[in-house]
Amino acid sequence: MQHFSHLDDDVRARLFHSPPADVPATGDIVDRALALGATLYVPATRDDLAATVRRRAATGVRSMVLDLEDAVADHDLDGARRHVVQALRDLADDPPEAAVFVRVRTVDDMHRVCDGIATAAAAPAGFVLPKIRPSVGDAFLTAVSDRAEQLGVPFGVMPVVETPEVVHRETRDEELSALREVLSRHRDRVLAVRIGATDMSGLFGIRRDRDLTIYDVRVVADTIAAIVNHLGRTDGTGFVVTGPVWEYFADHERLFRPMLRQTPFAEHDAVRFRTHLVSRDIDGLLREVALDRANGLYGKTVIHPTHVAAVHALSVVTREEYRDALDVAAAAGGGVRASDYRNKMNESGPHRTWAERTLRRAHVFGVTADGVSFVDVMRALVVPEGER
Repeated sequence: MQHFSHLDDDVRARLFHSPPADVPATGDIVDRALALGATLYVPATRDDLAATVRRRAATGVRSMVLDLEDAVADHDLDGARRHVVQALRDLADDPPEAAVFVRVRTVDDMHRVCDGIATAAAAPAGFVLPKIRPSVGDAFLTAVSDRAEQLGVPFGVMPVVETPEVVHRETRDEELSALREVLSRHRDRVLAVRIGATDMSGLFGIRRDRDLTIYDVRVVADTIAAIVNHLGRTDGTGFVVTGPVWEYFADHERLFRPMLRQTPFAEHDAVRFRTHLVSRDIDGLLREVALDRANGLYGKTVIHPTHVAAVHALSVVTREEYRDALDVAAAAGGGVRASDYRNKMNESGPHRTWAERTLRRAHVFGVTADGVSFVDVMRALVVPEGER
């Protein structure tokens, strides 16, 4: 996959100092995980799955999940499985520029999908494993590895952490420690760890309002912090952890003021564009994506195509971030120096891991040109060329 390849060449040349690189399906696993970006979930009850995947890929979606779990009622499961198998077969004839995964309920679902496709050409990029627990995770991951070997394909897995044992404080650390051991035994197979914040909230009868972020829901925010602490470490023992879903996509009567400052939009002649984003609740999504990054999460689960541009625009590395990261990475033997932008200190010791991850993100999402901000990138992704 390659991000923003659907944009015209002249638009890409205007936006990027360094454009996104192509990320092969068999490439470095961290690069592949970071390149997931906004992962769009599609209910498998749809009978036009292949057409939907191709249509979304053509607009810049680079990772999708055909969902057989929460999005499918029990009585629709058999039909949804058939839709998934048929879609994967159809996509094999003309593969889209997107990684397509299947979220299964059980190991049996995974086997049925593999039996149905039969060939490596029709295989998905991997499987999303919901409600992962140490007690069943090892067997689940082993089964996926066995089928990958049989088909001769590099299945990736994305376990979803969302069970009561992780959310409840008295069992959380023991559960996450055991889960870390299980996932570590399958390190080459685990692409990323996903967070099921909706299920977590549901344990307390909570559904966050669109005027709030998931970090305002303290029981969930505490759990996210614990997941990153156990599973998101950057010392070689952790994994890429992705941001939880943003559930809203329609305008509504607002209780609080918008979360987007006017200045960045005024500076880029985009005041009307800001009004559009606020009216569609995208300002809340942008705020949550920024908080995801601040808390060590990369990419995000999304359930509507209008969310993709927000996640991807904020995933691009700014020229300032890039120069700071290069500065830190080039420093040897420690030390500190002022940023070339004269607005922060770059410490080569504590900032080194940040710099390395930022340079990886620059590789898969690109680096903005001088004077280009996320506003410009997002307008290019949302507004038709003739209306900018």
